[in-house]
Order: sequence, then C-alpha cells, then structure tokens
Amino acid sequence: MQAQARTTQTRTAQGRATAAKPSASPEMIPKPLLWAMLALVVSSLILVSYSVYTKRAHVGVPQPAAIVASRDIILKGGGAQAVTVLSTDGTVLMDLPHGGFITVIQNALERARYTDGVDKMLPVRIVKYANGRLTALDTYTGWSAELGAFGSDNKAAFERLMSQN
Repeated sequence: MQAQARTTQTRTAQGRATAAKPSASPEMIPKPLLWAMLALVVSSLILVSYSVYTKRAHVGVPQPAAIVASRDIILKGGGAQAVTVLSTDGTVLMDLPHGGFITVIQNALERARYTDGVDKMLPVRIVKYANGRLTALDTYTGWSAELGAFGSDNKAAFERLMSQN
C-alpha cells in the first residue's frame, strides 16, 4: 500500500509547524469523468438540434383551454413566512403568519417584479381554466406559475382564494 502525502509539514526545534509544501501530485479530475461530462454535453446538443431540425412538437406544454374564472389579488409579503392576501380594493382576504405555498408564490412574484422594476403591490391574476388548470399570471412582467404543478394541497390554497368574496 502506497500512501501519498498531499502536503508535508516540517517542525522547528520548538515543535511549531512551518509552512506546508505542496506535493508533487496535484489534485485533478479523473479523465473518465471529464470524458463522461463531454459526452453528456455533446449528446444534449445533438438531441436538441435534432428536435429543432425536425420541428418536433413541444412536450409538457399545457393544453389551451377556455378561462372559466379569474380573480385579481394583491400578495403583500410580511417577512420570511408571513403573507397578506388583499383584493384589488384593499380588503384583506387572508392574513397568514405562515403562508406556506402562498408565500412561495409571493416571493417568486416579488423577485420577478424586482428584476423588471415593477411595483410589487400591483395585482396578480389567478386564472382557472376549463381543463382544471390553475395559473398565477403577472401581466406586468410576463411571469406565470402553473399552481397545479406543485401538488393538490398547494393548488387548493389558491382555489380557496378563488371562492372567497
């Protein structure tokens, strides 16, 4: 068994360690791993190029459907977890100290608006489609989130907002 020392330390007569000297064998990424990463990049490029060249239909894109209902709400953040949901006239619909998924959507929306320089207190539209989809749409930035993609419990939080007056 051969042990390789990465660094060596020398001690002075008083027992203190001096500066470490680098070893002769530098730490490197193994060549098979580099070849595997290159193969992954090349194969991804080939797959995407083939898809574009053959004009393959997009997969995972929501099917278009008629809008059944929509509601504009204002999401006002209140710290790391708190969120207040307001109607467009300023009426408090929900005041949640632990908003859960609604806070997640509020944070994502606030970030998109910050990036685009849009006022964070403008309303966001919650849209329900005939095929059961529920989406949060920000017409000011183009940001959107498919709320059903995050699970039925998270979708239900916004469905409750749709049914409130």
